[in-house]
Amino acid sequence: MKILFVHQNFPGQYKHLARVFAASPDNEVVALTMADPVNIPNVRVIRHAWNRAQTTPHAFMADLDIQVQRGQSTAHVARQLAKEGFYPDLICAHPGWGEALFLKDVFPKAMLNCFQEFFYRSSGSDIDFDPEFEKSNELHHYQLRIRNANILLNLDAADCNVSPTAWQRAQFPSAYLDKIHLIHDGVDTDQVKADPAAWIELASSQRRLTPGDEVVTFVNRNFEPYRGVHTFLRAVPKILARRPNAQIICVGGDDVSYGPRPPEGQTWRGRYMAEVFGDKPPPNLRFVGKIPYAIFLNLLQVSRCHVYLTYPFVLSWSMLEAMSVGGLVVGSATPPVEEVIVDGENGLLTDFFSPDDLADKVCAVLEDPGQFERQRQAARQTVLERYDLKRVCLPSHVNLCRDLTGLPLNYQA
Repeated sequence: MKILFVHQNFPGQYKHLARVFAASPDNEVVALTMADPVNIPNVRVIRHAWNRAQTTPHAFMADLDIQVQRGQSTAHVARQLAKEGFYPDLICAHPGWGEALFLKDVFPKAMLNCFQEFFYRSSGSDIDFDPEFEKSNELHHYQLRIRNANILLNLDAADCNVSPTAWQRAQFPSAYLDKIHLIHDGVDTDQVKADPAAWIELASSQRRLTPGDEVVTFVNRNFEPYRGVHTFLRAVPKILARRPNAQIICVGGDDVSYGPRPPEGQTWRGRYMAEVFGDKPPPNLRFVGKIPYAIFLNLLQVSRCHVYLTYPFVLSWSMLEAMSVGGLVVGSATPPVEEVIVDGENGLLTDFFSPDDLADKVCAVLEDPGQFERQRQAARQTVLERYDLKRVCLPSHVNLCRDLTGLPLNYQA
């Protein structure tokens, strides 16, 4: 069987699925990406690039213009593969950046399975959620409709789709829901699990932290309002006033992944740090940047309380990973967090907009960790039952691909 993966930052969501397919000598696996090639055994990774045309489209069309050019770049490389005799039976693609737009034109007989991450809505979702920022106006609504154009084109072209949470799936137009399967990317629970012997060392103080310490973790790809950095930092003084021995460790960068950018020359983290602490940040609030995965996992294993806040938007892997190690997550009472965490049963939910409520929940966990042992065990069990990579999610992905192509595909955990 011939399989083509397409993802701007391959492997992305296909990290595990690509390895499964490539492990069989009966399969030929190729990946197209714009990122630096990643070495996965038996996967041929081809990097492509696009040259933006020197034209100025309508402001609403800027994203679509880039997506079309990326789609054309991908199609160009795909046609080169066809000239070499590579005709995939199956294409697994993340269409969000445009790369999948013309794949069915190049390979009309291939089955196209798209990862559908998010469909933008002008109300009831991320756009009108946070009153601290300017509410969307009618022009913003027009722009959102155009922003969905690439997604709609790919929904029309795809033979089937997957979406990782029920809430994310439900954002898509009802006409396409029958073609969108609910399958999460999965968490490798064999690796992501509790370790009583885990430790991390704070370089600035040479202090070693273990699972018995009052460690609070906060993880974002980038620190920004979409992931609640403003609410979290406003809660920190209240947490430290009651728990002065707490060590608050934040992982992430200062770019912007989602939503508006801060004023020129600023970062969202810097803006809210200045608002809350002036020029005197507390010594036990540490920002460690983006760290290697092994260290990140150690950090989750020593964390007594993990905070995860988000607008109604895409669910981060880090929240499920924290639950998988048996962590106590204090998460925002927003979708799709509420799809996973039941307040008081496998974690705690907090008002996204209330630093006071967040501080109360975190301090309760720090003060009496034994009180929440049942919730920690339930958190791990939730991930095992619903999001386990090898026994739940990967088999579902493989079975879907097998049914889609009608070709034999085997998978064993």
